[in-house]
Amino acid sequence: MFLTRRNLGKLAAAAMAPPFTGAAQPAGRGGGRQPLPQQGSAFPEKFAWGCSSSAYQIEGAVAEDGRKPSIWDTFSHTFGKTANGDTGDVAADSYHRYQTDVQLLRSLGATAYRFSFSWPRIFPDGTGQPNEAGVAYYQRLTDELLQSGIEPYATLFHWDLPQALEDRVGGWQSRLTAQAFADYAGYVAARFSDRIRNFITVNEFSCFTDGGYYSGDKAPGKRLGSQIYQVRHNGLLAHGLGVLAIRAAARPETRVGLADNPYVCVPAIETKANVAAAQSAMRFTNAGLLTPVLEGSYPDAYLTGLGANAPRIAAGDMQAIGAPLDFLGLNIYSPVYVTAADNAYGYALLPRPASSPHMASSWLYVGPECAYWGPRLASEIWKVKEIYITENGCSSDDVLTADRQVQDTDRVMYLRNHLWQAHRAAAEHIPLKGYFLWSLMDNFEWADGYSKRFGLHYVDFRSLERIPKLSAAFYREVITQNAVV
Repeated sequence: MFLTRRNLGKLAAAAMAPPFTGAAQPAGRGGGRQPLPQQGSAFPEKFAWGCSSSAYQIEGAVAEDGRKPSIWDTFSHTFGKTANGDTGDVAADSYHRYQTDVQLLRSLGATAYRFSFSWPRIFPDGTGQPNEAGVAYYQRLTDELLQSGIEPYATLFHWDLPQALEDRVGGWQSRLTAQAFADYAGYVAARFSDRIRNFITVNEFSCFTDGGYYSGDKAPGKRLGSQIYQVRHNGLLAHGLGVLAIRAAARPETRVGLADNPYVCVPAIETKANVAAAQSAMRFTNAGLLTPVLEGSYPDAYLTGLGANAPRIAAGDMQAIGAPLDFLGLNIYSPVYVTAADNAYGYALLPRPASSPHMASSWLYVGPECAYWGPRLASEIWKVKEIYITENGCSSDDVLTADRQVQDTDRVMYLRNHLWQAHRAAAEHIPLKGYFLWSLMDNFEWADGYSKRFGLHYVDFRSLERIPKLSAAFYREVITQNAVV
């Protein structure tokens, strides 16, 4: 099982296949980099500052204006699947309060906003006739953002697969779902590329494949064993076909990217040998997901190691999966520490000590260096020319005081330390072009329901009032100064 935000301690994936030992070592880079002097704490001009969200987590209105259920509606209404039986039926009610939420972005000074389209709002049955009421909602939201001087970055799939596709074809078990996604992506691009320049195909392969069909802790809650490798391939194919569909349907200036949460391998001690080990580790631990997207093929050792469990690959699949991207989004929360090792792999993934610091979510270990090494290794290994941190943030045990304040100093600590590492990347001319904080507001946090809060704005889930936290004031100052503060 590959790394997700919630299984950072499970490093078994590296042992599922023989080592891949052919990782490229770019000349003059690995371990030999001489950092440039940091110019204070300032980021480059035109650095994009934004926040991220997703449709099912904030919108609510799950049965309004023609929308039909997603697999997350079904999953969250299944007893025992979410904390306290929480559902996204109302969430933060952003469907009705989107204007208020755009004002929150304006109050921060944000220049960009990453949101997601709800597939079952656009195609309630997954395919067939589009739902014009759903289209109209996203037109209103997009226009509100543009009128406020905020650049939209639209994710087309953030886990809310139409339940109809799960029922008809088994969801991501079938390549028909990948084809349906391409049709949906092309339709949205044709309708919105006059307003939206940046499209992101899917969010976090491992979460909607492994989480949904292997561990079962995410919708649709299946545990398919070795069939997971075909599910992953179908997810990759959806991304690739989606890229091609967007390019065919959208205006020429449209840009296409991906938001993934790969293993971010960090040298435990920054030596030449450990940096080389981190390069090899990052390439191979992501061999089943991000690596084939950026290389157009699975590493041979990965497929050999899977044997009879290797996915069925049809003609043209890998060309689609490896279709060139305009930018790469990295969702970065925690690192995996690596050292060089005298073994067949050439590296060792270090176990997590019990005393490792973490945030309110037990899986969210604190290791800010990942905000530097994620962009650096993506640039070095795969020559990615434009990188965004499309998610970074943390849960906190937020307490609303009697005078309606939230003094989340722990979140400020987490963000400041990660921003220093992102600043290091920018100062070394790694092509990091923007940062999207997760999240604009507290929301439905998947299986954790409303028990974990990630927002800059506290949401009273009874009144649905939004209340800025101390971290919102911190982030506003970061954006104002274009610098770590």
